[in-house]
Amino acid sequence: MLNVGDVAPDFRLKNQNNQLISLGQYKGKWIITYFYPKALTSGCTVQACAVRDHKNDWAGLNAVVLGISPDKPELLKKFERAENLNFQLLSDSEHKAAEAYGVWQEKSMYGRTYMGMVRSTFIIGPDGLVAKVFPKVTPKTHADEVMDWLKEHQ
Repeated sequence: MLNVGDVAPDFRLKNQNNQLISLGQYKGKWIITYFYPKALTSGCTVQACAVRDHKNDWAGLNAVVLGISPDKPELLKKFERAENLNFQLLSDSEHKAAEAYGVWQEKSMYGRTYMGMVRSTFIIGPDGLVAKVFPKVTPKTHADEVMDWLKEHQ
């Protein structure tokens, strides 16, 4: 997993509207890059809705949010519509961004091991460096923790 001070790896991923989005296009802003396992699941919905509800706060802090999952753009569009989401949802179906950030890891559930996305958040500073890492975040408190950190460090 990346550490504070590392250069944030750039990526080019399709969003929920099938448009290519790159990390580099947001240089000069605070970028909240959060990785989540699966759209339209309970934990990911709680997390995304909390992020959605902070829309004005993010803008006031010169910050943008990029939610990244292994889901295809079509499912991300359904997620956006179902929950009235107001930020970029990016499809990392080949896990390239997740691997670059170190969040594509072995997981286990009910005695079965598999590779999957570890719910983690990286705050990338306007200089393109990782400013904060939140490994294994809790969906319910994620947005507030990120917001508190950003307010404190601006």
